[in-house]
Amino acid sequence: MAASPASLAPPLPREIQLEVTGACNLACRMCLVRYRPKLGRAAGAMCLHTFRRVVDELPALEKITLQGLGEPLLAPDLHRMIEHATARGIRVGFNTNGMLLSPTRARRLVAAGLGWLHVSLDGATAETYESIRDGALFERVCANIRGLVAARREARSELPVVSLVFVSMRRNVRELPALVRLAARWGVERVWVQNLSHSFSDTDPAGAYAEIRAFAADEALWNGDEGLAAEVFAAARTEADRLGVELRLPRLAEPPPTPREPGEPACGWPFTSAYVTHDGHVQPCCMVMGDDRVSLGDVGTTPFAAIWRGDAYREFRRGLLEGPPPAVCEGCSLYRRLF
Repeated sequence: MAASPASLAPPLPREIQLEVTGACNLACRMCLVRYRPKLGRAAGAMCLHTFRRVVDELPALEKITLQGLGEPLLAPDLHRMIEHATARGIRVGFNTNGMLLSPTRARRLVAAGLGWLHVSLDGATAETYESIRDGALFERVCANIRGLVAARREARSELPVVSLVFVSMRRNVRELPALVRLAARWGVERVWVQNLSHSFSDTDPAGAYAEIRAFAADEALWNGDEGLAAEVFAAARTEADRLGVELRLPRLAEPPPTPREPGEPACGWPFTSAYVTHDGHVQPCCMVMGDDRVSLGDVGTTPFAAIWRGDAYREFRRGLLEGPPPAVCEGCSLYRRLF
């Protein structure tokens, strides 16, 4: 059934993800940043003018996620961006690797009204964690998480809601139950477990994405370790229930295809949200990794609303409504319902 014109150009989004910086202080093994030339703090930053223009073009905006491939705490204008959004009543949050989350930074984020903060912690021991997040220090990140919870308690605030994010892989999955125990000990409400975001199966095996494609093939739990992971996930669930920690676990195998209602897309993100890179490229989501893989427009030259309603976006959505899906979606964990 052909998609209707209205379904190809839905209302402007109520939530958006903005990569406030492409620069990062780490070189994590599952992240594209590791396999690309490093960006400096100034060169990698989204300028405040661009941020405000995109946000102000979206009158119904309710939620902004301030992150992408970079570390948001490196963004020079991060706090002004948070203040600009919260002044409009928009909920704001982001993921951080936690290395720069000093006590002063934590108190300032609490005072700014940050809605949520996800801190990446892919192991319960220094050896495992530091083997994944190259350049990080396990003890420093642990201390910074405790400091954030303390800053929130001192301010008598329930915000930001704090989560630990654990990217599950063959090398770290056995430590998940111990991570749940750490979260409970520190007063962290939630542990979010996710699979690797993309298999990069749509890329040339010998091309620019060869290294990260090979890493995903070696480490992804969906490539043969589902039995071990299921056992560990069950143990982590038992610990979370015992300790009162909210635990989100991903699927370990793709569910069978299910019939969709007419007009229901295979993935909803390009119909309800968008991702804008630090240098202004609009992408359908953050799972793509790499603006050379798909760019639907540039907010530096075209208003966001025109991009949202433009031909490139319409054709991308058409593939998700009518099939076949865009090639970049085929290896995506979210599209495959594994994230």
